[in-house]
Amino acid sequence: MASLGLVSDPDFPSHVADSLAESLPRYLTERLDEAEWSIELVSDPVAAGRSSGKEILDATERQRRLHGWDYAVGVTDLPLRQEKRPVLADIGQEHERVGVISLPALGGFQPQRRARQLLASVLAELTGNDDRTDNGLYSPPTEVLAPIRRERASSDSIAVRYRSTRRRGRARLLSGMVRSNTPWRLVLGMSGALAAALATSVFGLTSSTVWQIADMLGPFRRGLLVVLAVALMATWLIVTHKLWEKPRYTADREQRMLYNSSTALTIVTGVGCLYVVLFAANLAGSLFLIDPELLSSSLGGSIGIGNYLGLALAATSMGVAAGALGSGLEDDATVRRAAYGYREAQRRANQQQTEQREQTGYPDQAGVRQQTEQQDQNGSREGTEQDSDTER
Repeated sequence: MASLGLVSDPDFPSHVADSLAESLPRYLTERLDEAEWSIELVSDPVAAGRSSGKEILDATERQRRLHGWDYAVGVTDLPLRQEKRPVLADIGQEHERVGVISLPALGGFQPQRRARQLLASVLAELTGNDDRTDNGLYSPPTEVLAPIRRERASSDSIAVRYRSTRRRGRARLLSGMVRSNTPWRLVLGMSGALAAALATSVFGLTSSTVWQIADMLGPFRRGLLVVLAVALMATWLIVTHKLWEKPRYTADREQRMLYNSSTALTIVTGVGCLYVVLFAANLAGSLFLIDPELLSSSLGGSIGIGNYLGLALAATSMGVAAGALGSGLEDDATVRRAAYGYREAQRRANQQQTEQREQTGYPDQAGVRQQTEQQDQNGSREGTEQDSDTER
């Protein structure tokens, strides 16, 4: 029996690794020479602080030796790129029994299925099985949307690399970065914004003036109202909480564009989810609370479902606009946790800490280095303690 360790970043990669652990044993048995596989999971916050494929491979190798696994694969949501091309996986040269897969490069749809296919190819490399055509990784749709290429890496630390093409792969990478941020969590992650949105929506549903304004709006202006409300809250969140990536932190212009594009899409998607949920609640509330005769007497005409839809849309737009102001009551850390996954939230927090240190004066470098090493050691101990509960 061969043992495999999956060393994942916390948050979304851990969920993917947990799904893989359930389906992998049988999947690998059908495609690789080993008769049986045992899978163990480790969520490593220290590895989540690394910023390159080589560093993640080193951290994964340390976990492999610590647990005595035959093979180990890191599962990360770090968007890896090489020569401006998205990297799906790296197989170690210096560490011959470890590899790493980058979830964002797999795209935003069906990440578990694609991660399983890619992991089977990575394990085929690690075990010396050359059959890489049987797992669906090179399917015709993939070749059309974002072709995957296997190549020998010109590096002392990486033996084999799986990468995508630059242009088509970049679109898939961007969608994967948004998926890793799980934007729908934005709905419940900011209690202040949600409370302001709900309170304002209730006011809109009970105001006869809002009823009349909603009835006068045509389809075009209603659609424009929705776009403006979502754009207002998204822009407010990005600007107020300093979510825009600055050139000083990411010198690579294309990488910076990816970070900023993923932030904008994540926030817009999250606010869109908030709008849909709030609209459904307002529509249900208006149908339940507002009698058709009362609405008819206020609007002066026959009442249909279209009137209730327009009313719910107007109240929702008011609520989302108020939610933008309510989000100003949230601290930056709360917004980062709601808008990003663990790794990206930590990276943004480190940037903010750097700015704060610059404003107050740098501590001595030895103190900074000692503090960083202590945090890494604490994170490693915490990750090891958590591993005992998640191993399987």
